[in-house]
Amino acid sequence: MGKEMASLLKTSPNAVKKRLLHQIGLSLYNTSHGFHEEEVKKKLEQFPGGSIDLQKENSGIGILTLNNPSKMNAFSGVMMLQLLEKVIELENWTEGKGLIIRGAKNTFSSGSDLNAVKALGTPEDGMAVCMFMQNTLTRFMRLPLISVALVQGRALGGGAEVTTACDFRLMTTQSEIRFVHKEMGIIPSWGGATRLVEIIGGRQALKVLSGALKLDSEKALNIGMVDDILPSSDETECLKEAQEWLQQFIKGPPEVIRALKKSVSSCKELCLEEALQRERDILGTVWGGPANLEAVARKGKFNK
Repeated sequence: MGKEMASLLKTSPNAVKKRLLHQIGLSLYNTSHGFHEEEVKKKLEQFPGGSIDLQKENSGIGILTLNNPSKMNAFSGVMMLQLLEKVIELENWTEGKGLIIRGAKNTFSSGSDLNAVKALGTPEDGMAVCMFMQNTLTRFMRLPLISVALVQGRALGGGAEVTTACDFRLMTTQSEIRFVHKEMGIIPSWGGATRLVEIIGGRQALKVLSGALKLDSEKALNIGMVDDILPSSDETECLKEAQEWLQQFIKGPPEVIRALKKSVSSCKELCLEEALQRERDILGTVWGGPANLEAVARKGKFNK
């Protein structure tokens, strides 16, 4: 890491920007970990159904919809593949600032499609899908977009895990989050336990996971699992409220919002020294940039 940082110091801000962009899109697992992505993809292709839909708004907000309503938006194998495709598309969306992930037809997701679960029954299959989804959701988490999980209806099992890959979570008065893995004889397999500990701490995470607790909106808010409860339970109105809620955090030029998200993401994954160095390097991509120069010229540092 020391050599990498030394080389960064000698490069121009534009070169630094390119180097930092390469951090986005990196996967956790590769062949050195026994992970063979193309083989996993071929297995997942055998389980069709549903889709992952992406709509990119002019406001800079992307809306990612888990769309398999006949199965409570459970993830088929094809949907797992499509989620990776959409994440790659979002990695290349340079105008984006925010992202909302939601489920179709007023419910979030019931996790994995049981047809795929039954067919991929060996420990080797389970670990392969685990690595595939951990790769995808880690790339999702590293997106330079401020992300919100809009939980309408129920987020169960893998659906609950997906919510933990977002920066924020919003619920309605009618919604529920539940990590049901214990009742299936497993533990979270898409990185959800690790991320849950970061969100609510080890003691609360242990209660939620070992008790397979049903978290309604009030309980989820009390333990810090969610950030707000939206007043409406209507599908269309709820999405509008979520967009308005997110808007307060993405006002401003994309390069600034994206730099802030990258900086916070680095802190989550790096030790203090590395995180401080990364913060410095990201600062070099916006200091003296158009938004910074305009703000300094206005002399409106503390004015809204």
